[in-house]
Order: sequence, then C-alpha cells, then structure tokens
Amino acid sequence: MVRFETSHGDFTVELYEEDAPQTVANFLRYVDEGFFDGTIFHRIVPGFVIQGGGLTADFQQKPTHAPVRNEAGNGVRNERGTLSMARTEEIHSATSQFFVNLADNAFLDQRPGHYGYAVFGRVTEGMEAIDRIAAVSTGRRKGYTDAPLEEVLIRSARRLQPAP
Repeated sequence: MVRFETSHGDFTVELYEEDAPQTVANFLRYVDEGFFDGTIFHRIVPGFVIQGGGLTADFQQKPTHAPVRNEAGNGVRNERGTLSMARTEEIHSATSQFFVNLADNAFLDQRPGHYGYAVFGRVTEGMEAIDRIAAVSTGRRKGYTDAPLEEVLIRSARRLQPAP
C-alpha cells in the first residue's frame, strides 16, 4: 500500500505484486527514493485518466531509471480506480509515469494486435481526491495538452506499514 498526499487531497493505493511483480518493484523503487515528491499530475482528461509521476512543477522531466518490461498481459483490466503504467508507443518504455483510470477503459487492455497498458494497482481510499483532480480546468501549457491550469502537486508518496 502506498499513500499519496497531493495538493487536492490524499489517496491510498494497493499494489498488485502478484499480477505485475516487475512493475510494482519498479514503482516502489521510485516511492522509496522519494522520486514522486514534488512531481505533478501533468495530464488530466476527464472521463479518461489523470497522469503524473514524471514532471516537476515547472514541467521539467525528471531523470528516471531504465524502462520496465510491460506486464499488460496479466489479465487485470483498466477499470475505474486502477493504476497503470504510462508509456510511449514503444511497448516496453514505462519508467516512472503512471495514470489512474477515471472510467473503465477496456481499449487500454491487452488484446490481439494491441499490447496494452499494465495495470499494477487500485485506489482503495481517496477516490474523491482523484475526482477533484479530474475536475481541474485544463488547457495547453508548457507544450503539454490536457495540462492542468492550476498546479496539481504530489507532495509525497510513502509506503504504508502493515497493521501489526
């Protein structure tokens, strides 16, 4: 479990280590390094996704580790509230950026002729914060489309300790 504190509210995610072990290990490496602290949600598409985890507040790309292998074939679907890895057109290009699905986005799942986007977790608490972020006005900003016109900052992302 990872707790995100953002400028628009907090949310907690459960990670699917059995379904996406390489993706979860990669994501937790960034969490443990404090990488996400001070990054933003830079892409907001209402009814689709919010995306973040790679850009600073001034829209500068943070240096990342090597890409992780795409685990989209794990059978977990891109449904509302799930976390998936963002990537380029290159199938195995995901590094730190992730997105939260705002709707059931079956067209992002792996299927014949389409590799898909790896689901590796789900929001378990704070979906109202995700919806607040999704409601922010967007436009073109610093070369990015669908960018929030107000800053949506990830203040911190930390592992939650399991209950004793």
